[in-house]
Amino acid sequence: MAKIEPIQGRYIYLTVGGIEYRVYFEEAGNGIPLLLGHTAGSDGRQYRHLLNDQEVTRNFRCIVFDLPYHGKSLPPHGVQWWTHEYSIGKKFMIDFPNTLAEVLELKRPVYMGSSMGGHLAIDLALECPERYRATIAVEGALQSAIEYVDVGMANIRREFDNPNVNRASTGAAMLLNISPYSPEENVREIQWEYSCGGPGIFAGDLNYYYYEHKVSEQEARSIDTSKCMLYLLTGEYDPNTSPSETQALADLVPGCKFTEMKQLGHFPVTEDYTKFRNYLLPILSEIKAKSES
Repeated sequence: MAKIEPIQGRYIYLTVGGIEYRVYFEEAGNGIPLLLGHTAGSDGRQYRHLLNDQEVTRNFRCIVFDLPYHGKSLPPHGVQWWTHEYSIGKKFMIDFPNTLAEVLELKRPVYMGSSMGGHLAIDLALECPERYRATIAVEGALQSAIEYVDVGMANIRREFDNPNVNRASTGAAMLLNISPYSPEENVREIQWEYSCGGPGIFAGDLNYYYYEHKVSEQEARSIDTSKCMLYLLTGEYDPNTSPSETQALADLVPGCKFTEMKQLGHFPVTEDYTKFRNYLLPILSEIKAKSES
């Protein structure tokens, strides 16, 4: 008998910033909508283990999207996208999941994102708490580490826009961000995903990750967790967003919850899902209980 996963993939048309995009998304499960955002330069394949986790999909309708220019979401048709440099900003990052939720008619979904998507979880809780019942920031912080920010976008593009670097070396560079405890087959999977990215896309994503996501202490204190609960999960082996940096955010947001994930790094969902789910499941149980009360 054929082994078939309970994941359905489809395309949907979304208009964001006046441009129509043909967007690929996958989903599995039923119940509370859970939107899932991928890391910079990668795509929704990162969540394949979660989509096959029946303890999650039993109560949550999990929806994983590929941002435009990523994975199976092609650049927009009818737009001369090749004539300008790709760069993603905060407004687009916020508008995209909001638009997807509207078109799919999702009622106050949960949002969870990792790395770039983790930063977005914080921005969504800050900017539009009325739209989400909770957000989960995986490897998120007030801003990216200053030592990376100081490199400058020109140098980032010089490194990652080189076609020879983009394919082979980008995947290899991700090894620096992965926990040494991660199974090798998972590490190789992360490398493969990053080796598939289009030229300039990873660097363009880093514009948001390094520069446009910047939450002030005052803004962090204003996040209302009674409207949109904010959960924070960070791997102890993440050099990009350290647990201490996430803790600095947690100390400012009244009512948020932060957990340091042992033996995990910057890509915990893919690095070792069996470990990651031990931190995720209690959060989802709490969200479900609150939704039923």
